Amino acid sequence: MSAQNSIPEQARLVIIGAGPGGYAAAFKAAELGLEVTLVDPEANPGGVCLHRGCIPSKALLHVAKLVEEAGEAADIGVTFAAPTIDVDRVRAWKDEVIGKLTGGLGTKVTQENLTYVRGMARFKDAKTLEVTGIDGATGDMAFEQAIVATGSRPMMLPGVESGDRIIDSTGALALADVPDSLLVVGGGYIGLELGSAYAALGSKVSVVEMTQGLLPGCDRDLVSVLKRRLDHKFEAIMLSTKVAGLKEQKKTVKVTLEDKKGQTSELRFDRVLVSIGRRPNTGNLGLENTPVELDDHGFVKVDGQRRTAAPHIFAIGDIAGEPMLAHKAYAEAHVAAEAAAGRPAVYDPRAIPAVVFTDPEIAWCGLTETEARAQKIKVKTAKLPWRGVGRTLTLGREDGITKLIVDPESERILGVAVAGPGAGELIAEGVLAMEMAAVAEDLRKTIHPHPTLSETLYETAEMLFKG
Repeated sequence: MSAQNSIPEQARLVIIGAGPGGYAAAFKAAELGLEVTLVDPEANPGGVCLHRGCIPSKALLHVAKLVEEAGEAADIGVTFAAPTIDVDRVRAWKDEVIGKLTGGLGTKVTQENLTYVRGMARFKDAKTLEVTGIDGATGDMAFEQAIVATGSRPMMLPGVESGDRIIDSTGALALADVPDSLLVVGGGYIGLELGSAYAALGSKVSVVEMTQGLLPGCDRDLVSVLKRRLDHKFEAIMLSTKVAGLKEQKKTVKVTLEDKKGQTSELRFDRVLVSIGRRPNTGNLGLENTPVELDDHGFVKVDGQRRTAAPHIFAIGDIAGEPMLAHKAYAEAHVAAEAAAGRPAVYDPRAIPAVVFTDPEIAWCGLTETEARAQKIKVKTAKLPWRGVGRTLTLGREDGITKLIVDPESERILGVAVAGPGAGELIAEGVLAMEMAAVAEDLRKTIHPHPTLSETLYETAEMLFKG
């Protein structure tokens, strides 16, 4: 069946939420022969990732990369005129990308013979959902099994509401215009990605972060590669500083900042982007009417098969715990679908890659040096700066680093990290190495193509055997 407004009275397997976790679970379950009902308010699947997150942000970052590379080309003897940015066309192109991807998923819903209900679902009890369609009609749906995949939403500063000038990531990705000045509150990956995009489009961007460094939790040697470049892109990066007040005015936002010494200052910006994290969408689901349990952070407690305390109800994606990443949701979706179909399955990854799509990119998987120190785990590391790497220099760049973290006795790879252009593509080799329980010798003896950035993984492994 295709999308419908009527609410079925019964469902064998109902999936609540059609983001990366939800639609992946739906397609996998259908492939395994289950009758699937998918409930989501959007016209097509995609969730935050496709509609208001991963995809539109990467589309804008691609525009930013084109603008920046055109400007940097002068260093190698190629000069372009200053770019003219048609914001309306950029926005339309971004929306076309979203439309193609979500439309393709909508077509697949029909091809897989899924029942797609546009609406919101809430548990009345552990076997019944109350579904409210987009037309306002409500109805009860009895189900045998359920997978909850309702994702997450942006957090806002306490006492602050988003508006025309104070926006969250959703508002930033709508690209209403390019403000002359933009303050990004939060130095995490979402804030830095969006800040980079707006800076390339012409905004004077400042970042305020309450901790001592950007990208909290990421190793400092990787962050330093990025910060050196951001220091030139951004107007200011204010660390160990918190926002003490925001007041939206007619044409600006008055921002009160407080530094680590308690001293305050006032600045004004055309817009303020609040990017301080995301919280799971576990409220208003009626989970309190079921045996499903939440942890102290609001995430649904699940086991290795992603089953909740009610074994016939599964939870996947952002609501099932950190990291809140689409590819983690994909993996959980397949496990939950297989378990729902009665097949043996368990979610037990050795490594989940994280990528910051700034310029340069930062990517890592497995154990970080920061975590190793905190957990008092003895490790051996090798780090290769990219300054002498042939492929890096031919790209007109030399900022980058590749790092391997290995067990000093077995030499098994415990973590891989890359900072530099294309880091997000390179990290997949590290993930595979960890899943295969590879040792440093495996990377060292794997022939990598020359000249490529992937050689940095080989050369870093080679460093472990020198001296």
